[in-house]
Amino acid sequence: MAQDTARQPPPTAPTAPARTLLPFILPAVVVGVVAALVFVGVSAAAEQLQHVLWGPLPDALGVGRYSVPWMFAVLVATGITVGLVVWKVPGHAGPDPATLGLDAPVMAPAVLPGLLVVTALMLAGGPSLGPENPIIAANVGLAVWLGTRLLPRTPGALWPVLAEAATIGALFGTPVAAALVISEALAGRPMRGRLWDNVFAPLTAGACGAMTTALVSRPTFDLGLPAMGRPHAKDLLAALVIASAAALLGMCAVYAFPYVHAGFRRLRHPMLMLPAGGVVLGALAALGGHLTLFKGLSEVGELARAPEGWSAGQFAVMTVVKLTALLVSASCGFRGGRIFPAVFVGTSLGLCAHALVPAVHPSLGVATGVLGMLLAITRQGWVSLFTAAVLVASPAILTLLCIASLPAWLLVTGRPQMQLRPDGTPVR
Repeated sequence: MAQDTARQPPPTAPTAPARTLLPFILPAVVVGVVAALVFVGVSAAAEQLQHVLWGPLPDALGVGRYSVPWMFAVLVATGITVGLVVWKVPGHAGPDPATLGLDAPVMAPAVLPGLLVVTALMLAGGPSLGPENPIIAANVGLAVWLGTRLLPRTPGALWPVLAEAATIGALFGTPVAAALVISEALAGRPMRGRLWDNVFAPLTAGACGAMTTALVSRPTFDLGLPAMGRPHAKDLLAALVIASAAALLGMCAVYAFPYVHAGFRRLRHPMLMLPAGGVVLGALAALGGHLTLFKGLSEVGELARAPEGWSAGQFAVMTVVKLTALLVSASCGFRGGRIFPAVFVGTSLGLCAHALVPAVHPSLGVATGVLGMLLAITRQGWVSLFTAAVLVASPAILTLLCIASLPAWLLVTGRPQMQLRPDGTPVR
């Protein structure tokens, strides 16, 4: 009898009845739509300002749009304006951005306007950060503030999860990314019931966020690179080498992060830290060129449209400059996320490998370079695989990506992350 009992499989978690999930649909839909509109609104405002700053304004002044003096001037001016907002606006645009990841804290409503303003200024001005972290934080704060007042019977812990999933769905244009992030987060927490029951409401929010963004702005991550055919042994070797090299390069920035952050923190005031960051970023832009500015998604498309237009040395310079710009932007106080600039770094590294060794397929180089870099910078395994796969839209690469992720993950797991605690020590 004891042996029969021991052989029985462990009991599975019960499935939640439909009546317990139905009440979450309406809140998830509303949060998904609103979160996407916040993201689209901030992005549209930033694009309009960017168009002025890097188009009609330098033309009217008679300077080159991406001349070294103009890039330097705009980046320093961006540091000054963001510093003014952080200094004077209530809430100071949130806590130190170096301490924030995708899992955002709940901020007071008074903090959110300043946070959204500095995000738009940063996106338009050229620092190498994306919108994900501050937009998620703003949507989490907004969802908690409105949700607890309008639907007080809904569990309070649900609102941040819905807002995070909705924003990630809006950012990537698909709820798959949101489901992967939520599933990865749930794996480290006590969970009641089946996994799919727990992701039902967040997936609904992510789907509505993605659909709203798709209807309004029609985003795409496909770089249009040529599809790779049937993989061979040389492709497997290239995938392993490039992904591991990208992970090691990303870890160099991760290890440097607390020291660079501490250096800027010695200035002790946002009106010193952020303009100083603008000065460094201006110097980096002069070295790497205008493609190393901004969050990097449009610039990645430009690289992919004509990868033969740059030499291996130029790709190497852009890779190092962009990674350094990401490190400086994240350290000096600009509000922003690290995923999109890391995609540029990985893409440039992968195209550098293709330029050095033409036998490396460009799609394979880009996908594995992005995979390794994102694993090091974000420590999000599923998001790294997903992002690398959608950039090239080549099913033949999926197996190679999964295999290449294994040694890359061994290189980064258990090591410091590119996120700091409030006392300045790295998160592990």
